[in-house]
Amino acid sequence: MYRSHVTVCVSGQQSNCGVRAWAVKDDEEGHLIYRTGDVLQDRYEIVGTLGEGTFGKVVECVDHRRGGCHIALKIIKNVEKYKEAARLEINVLEKINQKDPENKNLCVQMLDWFDYHGHMCISFELLALSTFDFMKENHYLPYSISQVRHMAYQICLAVKFLHDNRLTHTDLKPENILFVNSDYTVTYNTEKKRDERCVLNTAVRLVDFGSATFDHEHHSTIVSTRHYRAPEVILELGWSQPCDVWSIGCILFEFYRGYTLFQTHDNREHLAMMERVHGPVPSRMIRKTRKQKYFYRGRLDWDESTSAGRYVRENCRPLRRYVMCETEEHHLFFDLLEGLLEYEPDRRLSLSAALRHPFFSPVRDAEHFSGARDISR
Repeated sequence: MYRSHVTVCVSGQQSNCGVRAWAVKDDEEGHLIYRTGDVLQDRYEIVGTLGEGTFGKVVECVDHRRGGCHIALKIIKNVEKYKEAARLEINVLEKINQKDPENKNLCVQMLDWFDYHGHMCISFELLALSTFDFMKENHYLPYSISQVRHMAYQICLAVKFLHDNRLTHTDLKPENILFVNSDYTVTYNTEKKRDERCVLNTAVRLVDFGSATFDHEHHSTIVSTRHYRAPEVILELGWSQPCDVWSIGCILFEFYRGYTLFQTHDNREHLAMMERVHGPVPSRMIRKTRKQKYFYRGRLDWDESTSAGRYVRENCRPLRRYVMCETEEHHLFFDLLEGLLEYEPDRRLSLSAALRHPFFSPVRDAEHFSGARDISR
């Protein structure tokens, strides 16, 4: 689709390279077609692409109305369902900005939004690599226990802010937790004959509020990316804020070990993995679920003699057997994980309780959370 458009090429603080006429065009999937150097809204000069998703693309831009600072611009596909999701995300981000103008609660800050020829665009502070991408580029090496502690504390703080304000994120995963700065030091591992990175600063921000849901809004049956999906979601028992807490538990395990706790794409196998790690699914949950096809006589219908059964047996073990060091801080970490990964949502650890856990004693200081303001209206 072509649309007539004129854009001003901006260099530095002034337009000195003339006017370039060109047609705004989308590709077959609805992505905006752009080039490095293109300027949107006579303001945002595209430097390069940062990432791509089903929703659209994220580009790095120079913002010529903010003194030439670099920002991230999320350009949504010109497809109605993604545009509507973007409008909902903007609503959430505006409420977050209203209630946290100083950005103390570690959620990514929206700077601006606009409609560009059918593409909803949202500008954000420019952040660095996601915690997942850093691990991926680092041979999936886990983070150190002290790094896990600091990131975990910040994640709990950010998500607690959402929960206190009647929001559930619903898509927590390492890809949606970004470093503020992902600079690193390098050491050479002589045994494995490779360079290994250590991030210098573990300050993070929570991003992607496209699926965030207020308590009073419609709750989709299925939420969360598979590996971080809570048991009550799989069993279609209804969900609320505790489903985020389960996701956090899965994320922290991944930071600690370097791989996902539940590596599967099948509901029944996922439940079998949970049972291998946490013990049997509680009978109360089994009685309540409409998904009785996964159970037989009150127990998970699972054959351990199949190839899938062997896979689960070989790849999953009781949670405490994943401890990598027999020191107190590692066992405190697993005590925290057990609370976050409690089967039953009403028995799962709240994030206010999690932040008071002894594991966080070294980082619990002036970052005390100050208030539970309502942003649901």
